[in-house]
Amino acid sequence: MDFISSFRRSLIIAVDFDGTIVEHRYPSIGRIRPLAFETLGKLQAKGHRLILWSHRAGTKLDEAVKFCLSNGLEFYAVNKNYPEEVWDENDSRKILADIYIDDRNFGGIPSWEEIYIGICPEEDINKIQDNKSWWQL
Repeated sequence: MDFISSFRRSLIIAVDFDGTIVEHRYPSIGRIRPLAFETLGKLQAKGHRLILWSHRAGTKLDEAVKFCLSNGLEFYAVNKNYPEEVWDENDSRKILADIYIDDRNFGGIPSWEEIYIGICPEEDINKIQDNKSWWQL
């Protein structure tokens, strides 16, 4: 049994913003990393819950959330374990997730194509023709 298939069917996936969804240009918003929104949308369509897990706070966090919404991505929660969670300074900001996607991972961040195939190994990799059409599987 491989690492990903050992998880239950629906995963909670914490996703960083700067350097992961977009190029790192904090406090500005960088250019979208290739296939980021397509991949995340496909993961949501498969029933996975996505949490925006970012160092951003206040208006900078609001800007990131609005940017994602304008690109068709609404998160299950933002810097919280679930939408209704009320955070206070005595709580840990660490998000409980099955998978964390972050540019600061050991070894760096893989391409979004590699991330998708790692999370969804049941997809037929032979159907992937080029970087523009693979998410249409």
